[in-house]
Amino acid sequence: MTKVYWLEQLEANLPTAKDWLSRDEALQFDRLRFEKRRSDWLLGRWTAKNAVALSLGLHESPAGLSQVEIRAAPSGAPAVFFVNRFADQTQRVTISLSHSCGRAMCAISLSKVALGCDIEKVEARSDAFVADYFTTDEQLTIAKSAPNARTRVSTLIWSAKESALKALQTGLRLDTRLVSVAAANTLVDSIGWSPLQVLSAEGQTLAGWWRETEGFVLTIVSDSTQIDQPALLEVSGHYS
Repeated sequence: MTKVYWLEQLEANLPTAKDWLSRDEALQFDRLRFEKRRSDWLLGRWTAKNAVALSLGLHESPAGLSQVEIRAAPSGAPAVFFVNRFADQTQRVTISLSHSCGRAMCAISLSKVALGCDIEKVEARSDAFVADYFTTDEQLTIAKSAPNARTRVSTLIWSAKESALKALQTGLRLDTRLVSVAAANTLVDSIGWSPLQVLSAEGQTLAGWWRETEGFVLTIVSDSTQIDQPALLEVSGHYS
C-alpha cells in the first residue's frame, strides 16, 4: 500500500518573519508583484516545507525549513530540493500543492508515485461550466444527485479532476473530459476521508481519497491502485 500524508494550513498560520525561506525563494518572492499571487505562493511554500519536515523528521525551525526548497520541475509540478540537491538524490519525496481562499494543502509520499491534490471551496458551478468541462457520465451524476447536494458533488468532481490531472503531470493543459470521476454521488454524505476513483481516456485507473471540511472539498489522487487513507501531519506551532 502506498502511504500518503497531508497537511492543511491557513494564512493565519504564516509567521510574520520570512526567515524560513531559502535565499533563492526569498528573491523569487520579492519578484512577485500581485498581492494574491504573493500570499498564495507564500502559503503554499509554508505548507509544503512543513509537510516535508514533518514527514522526514527534520527540524521544524526557520533554519531547518530554509534548507528545504520547493521548486518547479520541468512538468511544472512542485519538486523538493535539499541544500541545492534534487530530492531524488537523497530521499524519494513526491509532493502536490493546492490553495483556495486563504487555505493551502500539501499531499506528500515518501515513495516514487505520481500524486496530485486539490482543495476547492464548495460553490455552485454554472450549467455551461459543467457542460464544457465534465464528461457525460459526470453530468449525469450531478443531475441524479439530490438538489441540495449538487453543488457539493460538482465541487468534488472538479477537485478530483484537478488532482488526477496533477498526478498525470498535465494539469489543465489536458482536456478535463479525458478523465472521469467515478461514483462521486455515492460518497457525498461520508464523514472523514472516503475513497474515489478516476478513469483516464487511455483506460488507466487512478485511486484516491476525498473529504469535506469547513466548506471545502479536499482530494488526493495517485497512479497507485492501492493508496492508504491519507494520514494527517500536525505542525507543532512552537515558532509560528
